[in-house]
Amino acid sequence: MKILLIVPGSGERFYCGNCFRDSLHANALRNAGHDVIIMPLYLPIKNRALEAGTPLFFPAITAYLAQKFFKKKRIPHIFKKIMNSKPILKIAASFAGTTSAKGMEGLTLSMIHGDEASFNSQVSELTEWIKNMGTPDIIHLSSTLIIGIAKALKQQLQIPIVCSLQDEEIWVDSMKKEYISTAWKGIGNNVKYIDSFVASSEYYRQAAIAKVPEIKNITVIYPGIEIEKYYSEHYPPNPVIGFFYRMNRLNGLDILAEAFVKLKQKGTVKNLQLKIAGGYTSEDKKFLKQIKKILSPCKDSVDWSNAYSPDDHHLFYRQITLICVPITFNEAAGLYICEAFAAGRPAVEPATGSFNETVENAGILYTPNNSQTLAEALEKILTDNTLMTRCKNEALKLSRERYNSQVLSKTLIKIYTQHGDNKNS
Repeated sequence: MKILLIVPGSGERFYCGNCFRDSLHANALRNAGHDVIIMPLYLPIKNRALEAGTPLFFPAITAYLAQKFFKKKRIPHIFKKIMNSKPILKIAASFAGTTSAKGMEGLTLSMIHGDEASFNSQVSELTEWIKNMGTPDIIHLSSTLIIGIAKALKQQLQIPIVCSLQDEEIWVDSMKKEYISTAWKGIGNNVKYIDSFVASSEYYRQAAIAKVPEIKNITVIYPGIEIEKYYSEHYPPNPVIGFFYRMNRLNGLDILAEAFVKLKQKGTVKNLQLKIAGGYTSEDKKFLKQIKKILSPCKDSVDWSNAYSPDDHHLFYRQITLICVPITFNEAAGLYICEAFAAGRPAVEPATGSFNETVENAGILYTPNNSQTLAEALEKILTDNTLMTRCKNEALKLSRERYNSQVLSKTLIKIYTQHGDNKNS
């Protein structure tokens, strides 16, 4: 099957949940023998799993400035040539990774509504490239935040379109108040151009419907990990708590740092260590200085990695005893949990969002999400060998039965084939 996956590039300086989910989709489908073409938007992709070999569409600065200054007319060719140059894209990548849409409302709404002249100019180039490439059997959009593209694709190509749902509200609801309802309404208006939606958890399926009632046809497809790549029977000799996600306040690194210090000072878990990785951006540096100050009494027990590579995720989990990312929002799916389970590492997470559904009996959920209750939960699992063993076994079981790439690819292809058959009938 020939599948076109349209994904936003992120600059790849940190662990991005949506980006990693897209790479899991691409890997699973390719390993199952399908032809997957990756089309990047905004920024080039360096992740080997998402190697494109295709032009970059809607380059970041061009898309932003075009929406701001060329809403009602075509973009001058010389402007596009300059803004799409490698030096300019490198500058754009250095600023990638903001978690707030403030200041980006115009571009966000343009990509959702898909009705401005500047947008139509760029999307016509995209559709022409697809026509020249050869029509795919299915097009899969990474997010409803680019759903405006679906209208042009459906009208000009008549190809079935599938769209992923995951954590859109983190971006949309951070917009200035007057734009939020317009964004959700715009997504609802363009739902008719999507043949099927896929969500990464039942929790988020329900959350998406609450935000956009027009969305009806949603299938839950859990993240699929290449479990053979992650599995290891060898655990570190001393207990190691692992944090593997973007190092920012939103993902709760401060909560974990405070909990770790409490545990070290209490002394009930001997030789306890903390391993932190997942990357960060320039806007996180001030926050990270605060974290290092919090951890300073225990700095000799902290392994802090400044390097991040999307190709080396599996190496991190072999060096930890359990995963803990005390995220401060209701996450659609903790992909780092699914990865940890593939390595037989349990999770300690707040009882929020999708975590009840994702973790089940393969770890401990705690509430409220503060450093004291987290410290108590960590202490409980790290001082009870029977509980730890049971959670490890449950993690491996969930990995085999639910969070593996073969299950992912079979479910995706079932959806793709269904719509392909409908097109031909």
